[in-house]
Amino acid sequence: MNQTSDEAARIEDAALTRAAQAGEATALGLLLERHQAGMRAVALSILGPGPDVDDVVQDAAVTALRHVGDVRDPAAVGAWLRMIVRNASRSLLRSSVPVQPIDDLHLPATDAGPERWLERHAMRDWIWEAIEELSPALRLPLVLRHFSTGVTSYERIADACGVPVGTVRSRLNQGRAKLATALAATADAPHGNTAQRLRASRVEAHETLAAAESGRFGALMTERWSPEIALLRGNDPVGGRSVLARGMDGDLEAGVRQRLVHAVAGRSLAVWEMDLLSPADNPDHCPPSVAWLMTLDDAGRPHRLRLLHPRPVQALQSLTLM
Repeated sequence: MNQTSDEAARIEDAALTRAAQAGEATALGLLLERHQAGMRAVALSILGPGPDVDDVVQDAAVTALRHVGDVRDPAAVGAWLRMIVRNASRSLLRSSVPVQPIDDLHLPATDAGPERWLERHAMRDWIWEAIEELSPALRLPLVLRHFSTGVTSYERIADACGVPVGTVRSRLNQGRAKLATALAATADAPHGNTAQRLRASRVEAHETLAAAESGRFGALMTERWSPEIALLRGNDPVGGRSVLARGMDGDLEAGVRQRLVHAVAGRSLAVWEMDLLSPADNPDHCPPSVAWLMTLDDAGRPHRLRLLHPRPVQALQSLTLM
């Protein structure tokens, strides 16, 4: 590429990046298409041939969707995209999760003005609007992979969804492909306030734990959860409200407490990731954490609940063992 064509490419990259930062779905799609070969070449140079290359490039595309507002030099967006792939590939080699979730309540950088902060929120709302267009089978793996903190590996997502790891890979590939189409279709649609929804979900989590500790978990479920609430293991129902109430009460009587550490909230699902605090006299009583994976009904109430621990458990005796 000669100097003239290189400069023209940088100018076009800058224009597309600014358009993507303003919320234009097609602009970001064009950027990813323009730089896909370079992104793939970076992954191949680090990982070698294999399915991980496609996974890393696709993960990097979703990361770019979420972070395009952070690009400081729009003309150098190609280098930024390749850096995402490079970091993800190296993380994968270290057996780490290649996509690092972000905290939806992080504060803006001190050098970011109000326009930049609003822009980031708009991009996040736009992405979630597109995510809601996916089928439930594709939505949950994608959200866990890219927005949770402890349920991001293929194995843990497979446990959560009750499907083989190969099915998780397939659904993630389908979900990313359909997400690109949904982003374009919803670019001009009204977007919900994702940050507000997340704050409300975090308040709900804290109020749920407080109600449980005061002996009102059953009453709270009656007031705020769907009458058809069901506890699932994978895709199989294992109980309803009475099982959940007994499990929570049993944990509290044993001295187990839960503490919210991360939340994800959309219109159709919510994820509450909790630390589990064992009693002081029995520090190994329960696993260190649990994720509440909730499907919401049309009124925004928990309708289906899966509880996932960082390692398999054998018995269904309490909430910490589901």
